Amino acid sequence: MYRDLKGKTALVTGSGKRSGIGFAIAEKMASCGSNVIIADLGKGPESIGGVKMGMHQEMESIASGLAKKFGVKTLAVDLDVTSNDSIQQMIQRVKEQFEGIDALFNNAGASIGAPSPAHMYSEEAWMKTIDVNLHGTFRVSKAVLPLMTVKPAAIVNIASKAGKTPPLANGAYAVAKAGVIMLTKVMALELANQSIRVNAICPGIIMTDLQVYRFEMEARFLKSTVEDREKEWAKTIPQGKIGSPAEVADLAAYLASGESSYITGQAINVCGGLLMAL
Repeated sequence: MYRDLKGKTALVTGSGKRSGIGFAIAEKMASCGSNVIIADLGKGPESIGGVKMGMHQEMESIASGLAKKFGVKTLAVDLDVTSNDSIQQMIQRVKEQFEGIDALFNNAGASIGAPSPAHMYSEEAWMKTIDVNLHGTFRVSKAVLPLMTVKPAAIVNIASKAGKTPPLANGAYAVAKAGVIMLTKVMALELANQSIRVNAICPGIIMTDLQVYRFEMEARFLKSTVEDREKEWAKTIPQGKIGSPAEVADLAAYLASGESSYITGQAINVCGGLLMAL
C-alpha cells in the first residue's frame, strides 16, 4: 500500500482482460486507493497476433468490480492506440469524469507476424507491431501529458526483456520494445523539469496470454510442446519459475508512488534473475 496514491487517478492501457499485466496494474492501483481508467480495444478484432484482446463487456465488468471492491471511481473506455481519433475520444471521456491523470501506464501491446526471421517478416505485420507497441506509447503519452496538471506525476511504460536481448523469430516486437526503452529515457530527460518521472518495466517470462502464445509459437517453430517450452524457460531463470502479472504490478505501483521519487529514466527488469547484465 502506497498511501500517497490514494485519491490519485491512473490510466492503464491494455487493461481490459483479467489475465494480463494491465489488469494486475489496475487492480494494484485501485487497492492503493487510486481511481482507475480501464482502456483497451473494446471491440473487434477479438484477437491480434493470436492473442485475445480486451472487449468492452469484460472492461465494464473489471471497472465495476474494482469500484465495488476498493471503493474507488473507475471508467472503462475503448482505446485503439494506433488511432489518434480514438485517443482523443478517450481523452474527452476522461476529462468529463476526472480532473486529471496522475499516473499513466502504457501497457497496450501486440506481437503480430511472429514466428518469422526478420529477413522474411511480413512488412505489414512488422509495421503494425511497431505501431502498436512503440508509436502507441508515444501517441498516448503525448495526449495524456496535458492532463497531468497536478505534480509530481508519473509515466510507466511496459517494455520487455525482448527490448534488451533478442528473442527467437520475434524481431518486430523486440525492436519495438527496444524503442520503448529509449523513448522512456528521452521523455524522462525532457520531462524531469516538469516533475514528471518516466520509467520502463521490462518483464521477463510472465504468465500472460501473450506469453502462452509465445510458448505456442516457439513450440511450432521448434517442433516441441507448450509444456516443454514452459519447463525449458523455467530452467533458464535463476529463481526457477515463471513470473506472475501481480509481480510486475507491484513494481508499477512503486514507480507511480512517491516512494520512487528519485527514480526516472530507468528500464527495470522483472525477470527472476534472467537478465543480470550491467
